[in-house]
Amino acid sequence: MAIAQPSRALLITIRIIDTFTDLTGSLFAWLAVPLVGAVAYEVIARYIFNAPTIWAFDVTYMLYGALFMLGAAYALHKGAHIRTDFFWEAFSPRTKGLIDTVSYVVFFFPSLTALGVISYNEAFYAFQINETSDQTPWRPVLWPFKYVVPIACLLLMIQGFSELLKSFYMARTGVELEHKEKVEV
Repeated sequence: MAIAQPSRALLITIRIIDTFTDLTGSLFAWLAVPLVGAVAYEVIARYIFNAPTIWAFDVTYMLYGALFMLGAAYALHKGAHIRTDFFWEAFSPRTKGLIDTVSYVVFFFPSLTALGVISYNEAFYAFQINETSDQTPWRPVLWPFKYVVPIACLLLMIQGFSELLKSFYMARTGVELEHKEKVEV
């Protein structure tokens, strides 16, 4: 029995989305540089010069939160999200494809859509009232940080579409279009 080759349009669509995710993931990874810089500055200022900053706490949680959220689509693309490997490895490729396809359609897209809409409304409201943080005396505005969540949802849904196409193809044919490496975190 001959296995149907994936269509050119399918492969191009997947390649475009995966390339976009690789680029955005690499770009957002650079948020680690100012994060490390802010933490290092605070440690030196606090423990060597006895002059703690009022901004370091806010900058570090905002940068780390943005790095974590904006890197989620890249992690999805690379297969770095948690899976119960004990059960997963026992399934055939078609079963894996079917489980992933159903999971994306029933859980992934609806929950990310809801989270995206709710978080966008929260971010827009924070922008309208010019909401500030009350965590520290610095009191930075929060709307840029709050907009990270709906942007992350959008990026996850874009990459999720690529993963859905791969899963659906695997469910139909039993052939993996992209093998995910086991990523140890």
